[in-house]
Amino acid sequence: MQNIILNKAKTLEPIHPNKSTGIFGGTSSGILNWNDIAYPHWYKMYKRLVGNYWQADEINMSNDVKEFPRLTPAEQEAYLKIIGLLSTLDGPQTRTALLLSLYATDPSVQSIMAVIAQQEAVHNESYSYVLSSVVSLDEQKRSFEHGRNDPVLLKRNQTIMNQYNDFVEKPTLENILKTLVYTTLLEGMFFYSGFAFFYHLARDNKMVGTSTMISYINRDELEHGRFITELFRATLAENPEYNNETFITWVYDHFKESVELETEWSHYVLKDVDGFDLAEMEGYIKYRANKMLRMMGLSEIYPEFTENPMKWIRAYADNIDGTKTDFFEQKSRQYTKTSDLNGFDDL
Repeated sequence: MQNIILNKAKTLEPIHPNKSTGIFGGTSSGILNWNDIAYPHWYKMYKRLVGNYWQADEINMSNDVKEFPRLTPAEQEAYLKIIGLLSTLDGPQTRTALLLSLYATDPSVQSIMAVIAQQEAVHNESYSYVLSSVVSLDEQKRSFEHGRNDPVLLKRNQTIMNQYNDFVEKPTLENILKTLVYTTLLEGMFFYSGFAFFYHLARDNKMVGTSTMISYINRDELEHGRFITELFRATLAENPEYNNETFITWVYDHFKESVELETEWSHYVLKDVDGFDLAEMEGYIKYRANKMLRMMGLSEIYPEFTENPMKWIRAYADNIDGTKTDFFEQKSRQYTKTSDLNGFDDL
């Protein structure tokens, strides 16, 4: 098995067929005909992604502006630290999605990754938007500094940072597969203790505007995770020499390590939040890991967590199993547009 450095896909090569001969390392003209692609059902994925269009500043934050000072100090600190965490994941994810697309020789993958990158950029903007609604500029800056100086967060992000940077320096097929594994973890597990905190607040009718924003981000991430796991499976099927015990063991080991790091982070950031069940959160992290492994075509590693232990969270997040709720039927969490920035005219 040769670990060859891949070249970036050419923009236009008319000598090659329009339908790609391979996702990475194949050939195609660069011309995209959605009616003639190697994986036809990916057009439906593309349509689902573009159908999720939304903008951060159309969500009404006026009640959150009033509510934030009423949160306990522990809730305020968790709010700011978790926004810092999410921004350290979504910012790099915009770039990573674009980098993956540069090496994809299937133009349908290029287009889908472009949509994912755009949505990750919107997510990152939304964190700036919610913070600008509720805290001063100095507090906003402090929140975004957590990704650079909080030791627990730095430890938690170290392995994903190493893999993403490895891919930049050595764009081999193996590093693409490993980056897809970490992207699966990011889209399907790393965000979820943060999401759960905001949903926990919403259960007590606190910071509902923020949790509505998080629900939109969550919905996007579920679709991203769905596509990335399919991309992983298809790439592995096209390159069966990587479907070996060494690589699959690597996947399982890094899932286990990531679960441990996510659990450590959740205990650190949520330990003082009133009413938050950390044992339940740990089970939910393992449940999410199992779910993503199944979607990747692999086996579960936590047999005691095949069912969601945080069933209450379904009221806030779309269901990835295909029984999606109508997002706009959640009347207490409606997508309410504002005419002025952050709804300050409602104060």
